Amino acid sequence: MEAQEKIQAIIRNIEKVMIGKRHIAELSIVALLAEGHILLEDVPGVGKTMMVRALAKSVSANFKRIQFTPDLLPSDVLGVSIYNPKEMEFRFHPGPIMGNIVLADEINRTSPKTQAALLEAMEEAAITVEGKTIELTKPFFVMATQNPIEYEGTYPLPEAQLDRFLLKLNMGYPSHEDEMEVLRRAEGSRPIETLEAVLSLEELKEIQKEIKKVHVDELVKTYIVDLSRATRENPSVFLGVSPRGSIALMKASQAYAFLKGRRYVTPDDVQYLAPYVFSHRIILNSAARYDEISAEDVIGRMIINTPVPVKRALL
Repeated sequence: MEAQEKIQAIIRNIEKVMIGKRHIAELSIVALLAEGHILLEDVPGVGKTMMVRALAKSVSANFKRIQFTPDLLPSDVLGVSIYNPKEMEFRFHPGPIMGNIVLADEINRTSPKTQAALLEAMEEAAITVEGKTIELTKPFFVMATQNPIEYEGTYPLPEAQLDRFLLKLNMGYPSHEDEMEVLRRAEGSRPIETLEAVLSLEELKEIQKEIKKVHVDELVKTYIVDLSRATRENPSVFLGVSPRGSIALMKASQAYAFLKGRRYVTPDDVQYLAPYVFSHRIILNSAARYDEISAEDVIGRMIINTPVPVKRALL
């Protein structure tokens, strides 16, 4: 089976447990293939956990879940060394971060200190415990969920943490027809229990290597940089997209092009992904927030107003 066919099989697996959200399934796979992470902001009960479990089962991954609470400590995430009196030595007991696919549920309900425990893991695929660096097993993919900031008892993620997420997604409520289908499926057996793996971890790592070979023309790179610079020069933006954001958009575009069966990136790929890559990386100024302008509004206008570079014909 070709790589693209296996990717489509993963999407079909996810659609068995998450109805009417194909674009969310596709974008989740884009992040996984691009070796990035996802921040999923939405209300409880819309299927976030089921989706990531379906993704893990589809690729034979070791799935771990961390339920973030206000009293959670960094050691509860990373692990801790416990003294063994029989062997007279400390033995490291790994935390739930030691998985291939990790669901960080309600990440904004825990303290900033515990949130920060994920920073090194997400950026370097490694953790440091008691001065020792421990490599995480690859592939390593984090999908963090958070409740909207209007909810009480939450700690907004700092900019440094937000910048580690490749994409920010919102699932939203299902349509009437989709919710009816959810009820019908709930009458029978749970679809998540019947899912079978369609891709091995070794195959996934090979596809991740192929993603890096997807061609990005110099003009497309110029377009990505132009969009990033446009966020820094926008009068409604206090803090624009960093160079890490430009790299993230290029990597996501490569993965999306591969998912669509192409070995090259188009400006359309960049335009489609820019809102998901940039929305959590910019900070609006007070005037924009007062006028109730959203980051998505700013990025949408920026895409319209930024010309796509074109090759000029030789005369």
